[in-house]
Amino acid sequence: MPHTSARSRQNRIRVLVTGANSLLGTNVILELIERGYTVRGFLRDKKKFKPPTEEPELYEGDISCRDHLSRASKGCSLLIHTAAVTDPAMDRRANEKVNTEGTNNVMEAARDGGIKRVVFVSTANTIGHGTMKIPGTETDPPVKPFTDLPYAVSKIKAEKIVEQAAANYGIEAVTVNPTFMIGPWDSKPGSGKIIMMGFKRKLVFVPPGGKNFIPVKDAAAGVCNAMEKGKDGERYLLAGENMKYLEFFRLLKDVTKGNSILIPLPKLFLLIAGAGGSLLKLAGLKTAVTLTTMRVLCTGNYYSAVKAERELGLPRSSLHVAVKEALEWFREHDMIK
Repeated sequence: MPHTSARSRQNRIRVLVTGANSLLGTNVILELIERGYTVRGFLRDKKKFKPPTEEPELYEGDISCRDHLSRASKGCSLLIHTAAVTDPAMDRRANEKVNTEGTNNVMEAARDGGIKRVVFVSTANTIGHGTMKIPGTETDPPVKPFTDLPYAVSKIKAEKIVEQAAANYGIEAVTVNPTFMIGPWDSKPGSGKIIMMGFKRKLVFVPPGGKNFIPVKDAAAGVCNAMEKGKDGERYLLAGENMKYLEFFRLLKDVTKGNSILIPLPKLFLLIAGAGGSLLKLAGLKTAVTLTTMRVLCTGNYYSAVKAERELGLPRSSLHVAVKEALEWFREHDMIK
């Protein structure tokens, strides 16, 4: 699918993007506009879309309502589904409603609207992680502790829905599995919370695990490339740099010229705290601190982007720059001082 000049305003392909105000959704929309596409953003509240631009056309709606999605999809040829809930404090039902049932609604709306191709944004946590030396790839099945996370479980189910619906409805579908994204337009914030955890803190308590970090602009380019040239029925890990949390906070110190003292937390301490949090959750309290989430923080979940680099031309930018851009964006929007 050839690029169109960003200056061209005639006969442009229209793309519907769900979750328009999310970190990835916003960056995907900006990348699509840069490539010359006409974009329609789907979100619950237009006021939450931050970029000061005449584009995209914004459509308010609820992902749990198929009629909203069907109306939004009319006139669009392509659909990128980024909308999701990711809060670890949310229970299984909340995740199922948005991430699983919402994805089913998206696929039905794509059928109703005559969408030709869907790019489904899943998560790397539906794929088995590996080590630094042998990172996980698209063929690795999901593993614990991530298969105990309601978010990951809901996304595993959603991937199956996309695959089955695409076959039933005659729609091309590509799944992308981004890792942990860092960069600007993180308005909640979401993944940017890890930056705020270490920004200008005297003491930073660091868990023993690690993960794969990707600049969000690289992930957005990967999503758009998947839309343009990803193979129907394939999935692609959008991965960047594998790092232990201690390495990441050292990078943050370097970017900010900070003098925080980094204190590694023992695994046992986190597991005891997680067990206590799980008891509180059983008592009806909303908390992100559970035995499962603490096990995640103790795990080194590392991934490879070889397939996406080879087949999609996934870029590999500096994480140092991505952290700097995120900090600048947070400052501009008075989220940090």
